[in-house]
Formats: sequence, C-alpha cells, structure tokens
Amino acid sequence: MSKKISGFTFIKNGLTLGYPILESVLSIEPICDEVIINVGFDDKDLQKDDGTYAYLKENLKGDKYKFVTSWWDPSITKNGLILSQQTNIALKECTGDFCMYIQGDECVHEDDLPAIVKGVEEMEINPAIDGLIFNYMHFYGNVDTYKYTRNLYRREVRLVRNHKGIKSWLDAQGFRAADDAKIKARLITARIFHYGWARAQQVMKKKIQVFDTFYHGQDHGRQEGVPEFQYQRNWGLRKFKKTHPKVMKNWIEKNRNPIDLMALQLTLDWNVPGLVFTDSIEAVTGFRLGEYKNYRRI
Repeated sequence: MSKKISGFTFIKNGLTLGYPILESVLSIEPICDEVIINVGFDDKDLQKDDGTYAYLKENLKGDKYKFVTSWWDPSITKNGLILSQQTNIALKECTGDFCMYIQGDECVHEDDLPAIVKGVEEMEINPAIDGLIFNYMHFYGNVDTYKYTRNLYRREVRLVRNHKGIKSWLDAQGFRAADDAKIKARLITARIFHYGWARAQQVMKKKIQVFDTFYHGQDHGRQEGVPEFQYQRNWGLRKFKKTHPKVMKNWIEKNRNPIDLMALQLTLDWNVPGLVFTDSIEAVTGFRLGEYKNYRRI
C-alpha cells in the first residue's frame, strides 16, 4: 500500500469519565503513519483539564503522535455539534490520503486490521469509494454483554478519504461531504468495539450528565436529586463469547462490572413489541427495517 493513513481522535476529561482513550489510539496505531489527538480544555487559555493531556503525552511518545489542544465552547449546546466540531479540528490536521477515525470509547480488534488495510487498498483502486463502513459491537453494562437491536446503529463510517472536504457530521456519529451529501462507502468486515456503556454505574451518571449539556445546555441535568444511573436488562442484550482487543486487557480488568444483566428481569418498554418484530425479520433476512444510514453504500 503506497498511500498514507492518518489516525485521528478527540477527547476531553477522559480520565474523569473513564474513557479507554489510550487503548483506542493504540488499537489503530499499527496501520497509521501518524495519529492526531485533539485534547479538549475547559478554558480559552488551555490550562484546565483533568490530566488527560499529560496522561496521553506520557504514554504516547514518538514522532507518529501529533497533539493539538482546543477549548470546548460551552455556548455550543445544540444537537451535539461540539462533538463534530472537535472531530473536525483533528481531521483538519491529518496529512494522509486516508483518515482512520476512532472515538475515545471505541477500539479496533487486532484481528480486523488486515481488513481495514484491504479496504484502503480497494479505495486506492476505486476513486468512487470515499469511506469504509465498520460493523459495531455495542457493549452494555459490562464487557461480557452487548446490545444488538434496531434502535441502535449497527454500522457506521470510520475511515474516509482525505483532501475532498469530507467532514464529521452533527454529533460525530458519521461523516458527510462538503455539501452535506452522504458519502459513498463500502462495507468491510472490520468491527468497532464500543465500550461507551460498559463503565461503572457512577461513572456513567457523570458521562450522561456531561453529554446532556452538549444537546440541552450547561444547566441540564444539574438539578438536585438526580437519581443514580442504574443498568437494566433491556431488549436486545446478548452474551459476548468472543475475544476483546488485546490492548483493552488492562482497562477491562480495572473497569469490569460484576453486574450480570442477563440475570435481571427484562424491562418491557413500550417499543419492545416493535423491536421484536423488526429484529426477527433482520435475523431471517439480514435486512433492517427503517435503518438510518449516514452514507450511501456501494
């Protein structure tokens, strides 16, 4: 492969909120020629953070890693736009022909790196492909349980072609072209392991309160008497019986929750009958009814 791959990510208060950000970066590093890491701060002078910047600088040494710092403007509180803004700060610094994105609670399995490289090689040959679509594993409650159902996205673009104006979109779930059109992307077999909902309950409460401010304003969720977050056994939970990425070993040991969600009583929300119906169709046909796609699959 002759083309250059840039990895990129962003993070803010990663230590306080229990993000496996170091592991996220290390999981994509083997296929990247450079990795851009945008670390967010609470103040315009870029002095106030929770130690995440120093932690990453200490553990990610070498010319391959390029750090940028940014202020998270508290006035940006609509539709999670601060997340795409921060993603685009990192993306802008990428010099490679292709850009591999990873969020701070995501990880790539070492077994899937060859599939990513193969996908990039296909992009080199076919200029019509502007992105690669990855399959998602959403862990919930602990690292032994994942959630798979229609109301949770099963695929998303995580690698894009550079130098075409492609940008992170809305709350940074996916990417769009410069004119906001959906990009053409190819599905590959590689997986994104998403650990965002696999943290301890008390850490999840902090994370939820912080993310609510990105959508509803700085005062949202700060009222007295906010109940403790509790995991529940929801529809779509399944036991995970395969292996996690090797780089996640220490994080998993430190953050493993003892809770056994599958032993709890199933929470029957109003939408469960519909999910049972659509998930059953998908199980038989592979087709997901009403699936929202941030891309045009080719």
